[in-house]
Amino acid sequence: MPKLDFSNEDQAAIVAKVQDYFLTEFELDVGRFEAEAMLQFFAKEIGAHFYNRGLYDAQAVITGQIDAINDAIYQLEQTPGS
Repeated sequence: MPKLDFSNEDQAAIVAKVQDYFLTEFELDVGRFEAEAMLQFFAKEIGAHFYNRGLYDAQAVITGQIDAINDAIYQLEQTPGS
C-alpha cells in the first residue's frame, strides 16, 4: 500500500483526535509526538485493511451501477421483425 500523505492540517486534526481519545477514554495525557507515533503505527499495521475495505466498497458500488446500465440497455433492445 502506498504511503498515505496527509496535509499538515489533516495530520494535526487526526493527532488531536488521538490525544482527545486517550484523555477521554483512559485519562492519559498523550503528547503530540506519542500521538503521531501511534498514528504511524496504526496506519502501517492496519491501514491496509481499511484501504482494502474502501476498495471493495467502491467496487460494489461500481458493479451495481454497471448492472443498472446493463438492465437499461437490455430494456432498449428491439425484437427483429417487429
